[in-house]
Amino acid sequence: MKRRNNKKSGSKFLIIFILLVVLGGAGYIYTAPEFEREAPTVQSQNNLYWNRVEPLKVQLHDNIGLKNFELTLSDGSKSIIVGQGEFDANTKEQTLLVKYPKSKVLDPKAKKLTLKVSVTDNSMWNFMQGNASEKTIEINVDYKRPNVNILSNSYSITQGGSALVVFQAEDENLDTLYVEAGGKQFKAQPYKKEGYYAALIAWPFQKESFKAKIVATDRANNKRMVDIPYYTKNHKYRVSWIHAKDKFIDGKITDLASSNPEYADIDDKLDKLRAINETMRLKNEELIHSLSKNVSSDILENWKIQKFYPLRNGQKVASYGDERHYYYKTKDNKVSHSYHVGYDLASTKMASIKTSNAGTVVYADDNGIYGNMPMIDHGLGLYSLYGHCSQLLVNEGDEVGAGEAIAKTGVSGLALGDHLHFGILVQGIEVRPVEWFDKDWIRKNIDNIFKEADKIIEGS
Repeated sequence: MKRRNNKKSGSKFLIIFILLVVLGGAGYIYTAPEFEREAPTVQSQNNLYWNRVEPLKVQLHDNIGLKNFELTLSDGSKSIIVGQGEFDANTKEQTLLVKYPKSKVLDPKAKKLTLKVSVTDNSMWNFMQGNASEKTIEINVDYKRPNVNILSNSYSITQGGSALVVFQAEDENLDTLYVEAGGKQFKAQPYKKEGYYAALIAWPFQKESFKAKIVATDRANNKRMVDIPYYTKNHKYRVSWIHAKDKFIDGKITDLASSNPEYADIDDKLDKLRAINETMRLKNEELIHSLSKNVSSDILENWKIQKFYPLRNGQKVASYGDERHYYYKTKDNKVSHSYHVGYDLASTKMASIKTSNAGTVVYADDNGIYGNMPMIDHGLGLYSLYGHCSQLLVNEGDEVGAGEAIAKTGVSGLALGDHLHFGILVQGIEVRPVEWFDKDWIRKNIDNIFKEADKIIEGS
């Protein structure tokens, strides 16, 4: 009887041992990294546009390591493998480039394709086969470039000045559209009808050369670039040497520095001068540029601008584009450098400033060296700026009409005498105010361009 009990006990222990081994093995399989169960991922949009020239990009990722892949391209009736292979050990990420096959298996006229991406990882899960993923990507084939036609444009542009272009751009899959000019990108606003656009552009005054072109790209990355035939005129801007006297540094410069915690602790007077005339100035101009970059995406029915005349009987006291070098005590001791990007006008003390054109006030507050400064959006990317005001008569968000008083001249900011610093900007670029003072220039370069374009648009 004892032997039989011992046999039974031994059998039970064996069974328990086997169960423990099985459970331990199962636990190991479920917890060991080698048996992980996370499937690899295929990172791509579900719908793509393809010009069949540039390769498509498909990114694969796995938390442990990728093993192999296969790419199958189909036109709906026939299929072809366009890529397959294995990955190097420990490859967790890989970008695959899918090229259109040179063989004639697929219909060359097919406008729709599908790409099936199959991938497995290096896991020992699934009986050593690993985890697998599969994704089907819908592809729209488009190899036609956008159609771009220039309707009309300003005949010429001057260094530091402005110009207009009206054009047509068509593509059922149009993605990006802009005018590249003087190294900058300018947004085009829809004009009159769908497919037509207008853009004011600018030639930055510090650039010696200038070229402009319309750039249109569709979702398949087909691109069309069309040069705009402007006759270019260079302009030599004034270079001034200014004596930075102690009275100026201890007065205006120190006053501006002490009112800003960023500069209040600067003791050295020349460091203080540079901090205000250069560092603060650039920060103030960054704000101006950011405020004046917006262009509406709404269709523009028409755009009429009158010449600007902000200050009655105003006399010029400083020009736009001046390059200013500041020296201390002797002319060979240059201590600071800046550019004057506006046009200064003076008349009587605290004279009334009026906006010559309707618009929306986008800023009305203190702006460092510019002092109290209202800024107005006149549409199509054109903005006017009024610096050094003693009093502001408008608030941000106000709609103002032509001829409305918006401020009074003063000495706020970095102004030594009562005057108006007047600026014009096109999509964040300061331009020559004198052009916008001239009704003949506006007629030839703005009004006539729209009239010429309107005949074509309305005729179509």
